[in-house]
Amino acid sequence: MTLAFTGDLLPHLPLVAVAGQYGRQSGGRYDFVPMLAPMQPIIAGADLAICHLEVRAAADQDRLTGYPTFGGPVELIDAVKLTGYSGCSTASNHSLDQGRAGIGVTLDRFDQDHLLHAGTARTAEEGAAVTMYDVGGAKVAHLSYAYGFNGYRLPADAPFAANQIDVNRIHADTTRARQAGAQLVVVSLHWGTEYQHEPDGFQRQVAADLLPWPDIDVIVGHHAHVVQPIEQVEGTYVVWGLGNHLTNQPQVPKSDGLTAVLSATKGEGGRYRITGILAVPTWIEPGTFRVLPIPNTLQDPNLPPGLRSELVASYDRTAAVLHTTPTPGVEIAPRP
Repeated sequence: MTLAFTGDLLPHLPLVAVAGQYGRQSGGRYDFVPMLAPMQPIIAGADLAICHLEVRAAADQDRLTGYPTFGGPVELIDAVKLTGYSGCSTASNHSLDQGRAGIGVTLDRFDQDHLLHAGTARTAEEGAAVTMYDVGGAKVAHLSYAYGFNGYRLPADAPFAANQIDVNRIHADTTRARQAGAQLVVVSLHWGTEYQHEPDGFQRQVAADLLPWPDIDVIVGHHAHVVQPIEQVEGTYVVWGLGNHLTNQPQVPKSDGLTAVLSATKGEGGRYRITGILAVPTWIEPGTFRVLPIPNTLQDPNLPPGLRSELVASYDRTAAVLHTTPTPGVEIAPRP
């Protein structure tokens, strides 16, 4: 089976304003679908696609906010569903920006859209549950944790509200997921130093402490807002950071992103293992905020020369990051 993972969804207010323009055209309040639509062939082509929703929906949808304390529109979650995702990781440094009320509004919309989620919770029971996807009869567990919450503290009466990186807990949670029948276990980690391509000391220490562990099959990272390498740590693939997927950070290389399409093969006992990763570079088009899968987009013979040049430059930047540490089984989707 194949599993697709994408980078940060971070709706700054200028991006939300453009979604409002799209909404007026389509008859809604906000419409993020045109921004994510170019990714649909890749997302729909995977057996399972999981996004990373970095922000919470605003507790009061009439009072949206941007950096540094985000409160986004619920329509972004609708667009995730319409693009073809099955769920998202939600543990991030912005998990508590809108308090428990924001977590509730966010996860209520996930429920309404029939999306799964991991990393934040409304109740203790939800926080203790294992997020499990049925992928053609195979059980895939997804767990999500963040390094911290920008100074916000977990509520004393709701320590389950957001998951923080703790090696012992992650070991216990992944083992519990395996005992619950998971044939593949994915751990999403919100970590790293912003705008730094090289994994930092914290990332490397956490990975070294987590791995090897028989109940972790792959680690997928977010937060740095730039693409980071893909490596193996003790034989386990670690996607250190996927960069931005949809944001208003137009500065090079913050407009670059990466979609990781993982191939998993079933082995003895029904357990799957990751056998390869296809890295698909993406780029956010200024103004429209369309997320363009670069290899696919470059196949258009009518592409304007200026856009083609931007895409080629973005592809080369991402390829350079991935080539710093060549890893067996990792391939970059070729560009025409």
